[in-house]
Amino acid sequence: MSGEYDDLKRRMDGAIAAFKHDLASLRTGRASSNLLDAIQVQAYGTTMPINQVANVSVPEPRMISVSVWDKSMVGAVDRAIRESNLGFNPIVDGTNLRIPLPELNEQRRKELVKISHGYAENARIAVRHVRRDGMEFLKKAEKDGDISEDDHRKRSDQVQTLTDEMIGTIDHLLSDKEAEIMQV
Repeated sequence: MSGEYDDLKRRMDGAIAAFKHDLASLRTGRASSNLLDAIQVQAYGTTMPINQVANVSVPEPRMISVSVWDKSMVGAVDRAIRESNLGFNPIVDGTNLRIPLPELNEQRRKELVKISHGYAENARIAVRHVRRDGMEFLKKAEKDGDISEDDHRKRSDQVQTLTDEMIGTIDHLLSDKEAEIMQV
């Protein structure tokens, strides 16, 4: 069961990692290089992520800086950022693009909180699916005679404890993100 427990923990950790990535992509009032992760640039006859044609950095809390490596790609990067529906208007300065982040209004903040709650619920569902798989594995192991009823009960408790810890982590991350979003 130790291997099975480690596998369940690894899968639940994966759900939390995906949740953290989703939260990082939400634009709060603070600049983050992750905000541009989803942007795809038309470059060299193909579509590629922005981080493969430029350096993305955060020189100050409300500014993202994009340093394009190839001068001929500046226009394509600028266009990709403007067309991304993120509401950014880059300022082109040679091969650098400066992206000032506007203040978030109250309505947009509430919208972001709602989106983050959706991400949290998806993460909880993923953790519960892993829990269900673990419980089914234990039921089958007991039925097949691989473990006793007492072992089944003890291991079920371990799986439930792990699940509760993971759900607690998700709730904690969500409340931190909510506070960050609502901070004016």
